[in-house]
Amino acid sequence: MTDDIITITRTEDLAKFCEAAKAEPYVTVDTEFLRERTYWSKLCLIQLALPPASTQKLTGGDAVLIDPLSPDLSLEPLYDLFRHQGTVKVFHAARQDLEIFFHDAELFPVPLFDTQVAAMVCGFGEQVGYETLVRKIARANLDKSSRFTDWSHRPLSDAQKAYALADVTHLRSIYEFLSAELKKNGRESWLDEEVAILKDPETYTNRPEEAWLKVRTRTNSPRFLAILRELAQFRESFAQERDVPRSRVFKDDAMIEIASTKPASEADLGRSRLLLRDARRGDIANGILTAVKAGLDARDLPQPKREEPGRPGNAALSDLLRVLLKAKADATGVAPRLIASSSELDAIATGERDLPALKGWRAEVFGNDAMRLVSGQIALSAEGGAVRVVPAQ
Repeated sequence: MTDDIITITRTEDLAKFCEAAKAEPYVTVDTEFLRERTYWSKLCLIQLALPPASTQKLTGGDAVLIDPLSPDLSLEPLYDLFRHQGTVKVFHAARQDLEIFFHDAELFPVPLFDTQVAAMVCGFGEQVGYETLVRKIARANLDKSSRFTDWSHRPLSDAQKAYALADVTHLRSIYEFLSAELKKNGRESWLDEEVAILKDPETYTNRPEEAWLKVRTRTNSPRFLAILRELAQFRESFAQERDVPRSRVFKDDAMIEIASTKPASEADLGRSRLLLRDARRGDIANGILTAVKAGLDARDLPQPKREEPGRPGNAALSDLLRVLLKAKADATGVAPRLIASSSELDAIATGERDLPALKGWRAEVFGNDAMRLVSGQIALSAEGGAVRVVPAQ
């Protein structure tokens, strides 16, 4: 069944395929990777497919698997294709794929098309999955039996190869449909704005000194937060340098416990209920104790975020903005959360203005009217079960 599936393991074969791809208007791309045992994703397989009407018919067809684990393979021909401006690189839910290429080669494929983002812009709902698009657009079903695969294991089975290749062969018809839809409804610039975020290095930059901001805690003591900040920074740096998951260093609940108990010795660490055994001694233990001391000695104490007391009517204004958002989302066929988050609506109601919901295509769809609503220039009216925007009286 899969005898005709070609797996590229040599640089010269990859170069031939990538040169053929440069003559095409687009190429579909997907990756398989592992991250359970590492901080950085380990690239295990790459899938590429040329358009079904491709004139560049190669031995083995127009879709291939690429084995980045092969000792005889350099990915430089692929990276050269990624830099080639004449061929659109099509991904679905590209963020994790792009993070791998940015970390490994410090590049982003250009031009880039993300079918998940395009589908949301075209009214397919929020965070629409590939399987859904295959069913609705390609009119096909996916075999998900190889979904939970260790992609680093060799050799790959026929079923695994077929599963992996399906992620780029169906993507071709999905791309062609969504690309045409974007042109028809004039929303190509919307996609460009979202793709710009995906191609921004800041999207994939994890700064150790900011890691504490992602840790959820109910304690707002400045000294506690200072210790938490130092612990999170040590954990992030250690995980990045050793290429291990954060949880293998210590988990969030253990970090919160340590910030509360303030251990001063390995003996104190030994009494922790939540700290992993390997973290109670050696480099991790030393790092923890150093971080705790740094937090205790710190003078630049983090200040807990104060709750906005709000102005009279802010809660009601937030509710009105939610009604407006729902009406705009229904009118455009775009998922509400893609346009504005609940926290953004509350922020608008309390006076914040530097928000994504008020910029770019979101401003056209929702943000401009949101500002008019806040300033009293427009009102909302219910008519026959629908909400309309009307001039304020």
